[in-house]
Amino acid sequence: MSGKEMKYIQEAFDGNWIAPLGPNVDGFEKDLENFLGEESHVAVVSTGTAALHLALAMLGVEKDDFVICQSLTFAASANPIIYLGGIPVFVDSEKETWNLCPNAVEDAIKSCLAKGKKPKAIITVCLYGMPYKVEEINALSEKYEIPIIEDSAEALGSTYKGQKCGTFGAISVLSFNGNKIITTSGGGALVFKEEIYKKKAVFLSTQAKDDAPHYQHSILGYNYRLSNVCAGIGRGQMEVIEERVSQRRANHEFYKNIFKNDEGIELFTEPSEDYKSNHWLNAIIIHPEKLKNRDSVFWRLAFAEQNIETRPLWKPMHLQPLFEKNMYFGSNFAEGLFQKGLCLPSGSNLTNNEKIRIENVIKKLLD
Repeated sequence: MSGKEMKYIQEAFDGNWIAPLGPNVDGFEKDLENFLGEESHVAVVSTGTAALHLALAMLGVEKDDFVICQSLTFAASANPIIYLGGIPVFVDSEKETWNLCPNAVEDAIKSCLAKGKKPKAIITVCLYGMPYKVEEINALSEKYEIPIIEDSAEALGSTYKGQKCGTFGAISVLSFNGNKIITTSGGGALVFKEEIYKKKAVFLSTQAKDDAPHYQHSILGYNYRLSNVCAGIGRGQMEVIEERVSQRRANHEFYKNIFKNDEGIELFTEPSEDYKSNHWLNAIIIHPEKLKNRDSVFWRLAFAEQNIETRPLWKPMHLQPLFEKNMYFGSNFAEGLFQKGLCLPSGSNLTNNEKIRIENVIKKLLD
């Protein structure tokens, strides 16, 4: 927390705006629209998962529809497909951004077409804050006329060629969960290019109540709108978002300096100047054959001995028991990342003393 949140929360209490509507909801949406630019129209909801669910529903995903999804991601990218009865089709990552591999995406599309069904959507992920290969994947979207849902849950503040992540999809999605670059405790948002779709999202997220003096519902709606209190937290967080991005990127420079002369470690970083990641999480690939067989498990346990938490990378969705029967396209690149990867401490509030503790562990492991 920045300390700037309480004034907005107090305003919510003073005005008795506690429900999922009110000045903070409107103000938070406007703050996000101003930050994202590109004529964005934002509807805030209760979670990023809810935002993905609404996005898929708005694109007409129904029972047995195919939806292409990155395999190397958190389950929330894929679960909403199942909520609607759809079928996730998982795709491998490529080595530069760890996001959707364009060749594997096209293979997946062609396979679905051969089965007589064009995918209803492509869910792109900006993994750990890294933009996906926007031009290549968006070109496939246009070629096959399949809309993109841009999952930028981890990428608020990241850019590709100067354009903000969260503005590249037909519908884009953000998350404000407690661990994200900014938080509303729990929360998410949908981002649209036209206001008419924002209005539809708000309608669906407030139980799809028809314009009538009584409660009347012609289509299925959801209770997904963000509360005015949580939106107040978001308004305070938006005042420090640039600072938060700078802090995360400073963490990346800290790790880059540590690993600059070590061939046994690959730090996940931007492949070119076109990409600017918020470095929400800093991740490394460990090559045990170059480090006396000290693999990612050895590293994780060494950190744990010093009461420092690290975590494996996301376990690919096609390896999860829930999705083991789903189609998967690509090689084993994502699987290799999971086996060799490690996420390092990356919080915006890392202190110098904590960084010294981290560096001491790393130096012992590399020594």
